[in-house]
Amino acid sequence: MSHSVVLSSLTTETVQRPCDFTIAICTYNGAQRIPAVLDRLQRQLNAHDIRWEVFVVDNNSSDATKAVVQQYQQNWPSEIPLRYLFEGRQGAAYARQLAMEKSVSELVGFLDDDNLPADDWVAAAYKFGQEHPHVGAYGSQIHGQFDGTLPEDFHRIQSFFALTQRGDTAHVYRPRLRVLPPSAGLVARRKAWLNHVPKQLILTGRHDGQMLTGEDLEAISHIRRGNWEIWHNPAMKVWHQIPARRLQRSYLLPFFRGVGLSRHVTRMLNIPVWQRPFVFWVYVANDLGKALHHVFMYRRLLKTHTVSACELQLYLSSLISPFYIWGILIKRRWH
Repeated sequence: MSHSVVLSSLTTETVQRPCDFTIAICTYNGAQRIPAVLDRLQRQLNAHDIRWEVFVVDNNSSDATKAVVQQYQQNWPSEIPLRYLFEGRQGAAYARQLAMEKSVSELVGFLDDDNLPADDWVAAAYKFGQEHPHVGAYGSQIHGQFDGTLPEDFHRIQSFFALTQRGDTAHVYRPRLRVLPPSAGLVARRKAWLNHVPKQLILTGRHDGQMLTGEDLEAISHIRRGNWEIWHNPAMKVWHQIPARRLQRSYLLPFFRGVGLSRHVTRMLNIPVWQRPFVFWVYVANDLGKALHHVFMYRRLLKTHTVSACELQLYLSSLISPFYIWGILIKRRWH
């Protein structure tokens, strides 16, 4: 089997009870990080009238993630089921799809293992979903908690770290702006996801040392193409923990390479099919122009200024993204 599902020690009757809201924590080797997230969920406020549950989706970890979850299950509140699921196919897209298939809730919220929700996150997420039935997915306001020193001019690239502070008023993401919320702190309406998101996305998430990303944006784009609205809900607050190693040049350059290589998928999903051949050349010219301009402006800094080097990597990787993605699709077809 490509993957297996392991349930918690809770009884079948408890697991299958009617449920309004499922929280899925997707994790890879998160034994050290998961406790902080589960501790936050145990002390949620104003959630007593909500029938909710928690999934920990282990995405093929090799550490003690399962044992940590089992330890928490021993003292976990019985009215809030805690389940352990295992997904053996590497990639966050597979873990999120498994959570959607195993949930029976109307709403499914996603937290990464380095996302700390506010004490009222569950209540705020559920309330918004009930008040906005036309919304297919909605994202949180996400703040960064950095363990290390930020690179100089970090503000130029911080939006790529799932930090979404887009105002204090809830609003719809307008398609023309081509901006969508990240999966961290995202809540999706289950029927919108199952009806419109393919089980096999083109982008599947980072795995085997590959930094290709954007699988969350691909999924959300499919939901929006199904005529569901995508919103920002600032009442849902999450703190994204970012360790020092993720602020180092050795991590950042491959990271931005992965972001750039994924762009052809997320760009074209928002373009009508008949326009794509024309838009393809517009993007090629745009990426090439940005790369050349960037080299001209920052050529003396590229070896020492990390942010400038990351921006150039993004432009160059975006330029070759179509050819890279086509290669992936051809390889899949032959396998």
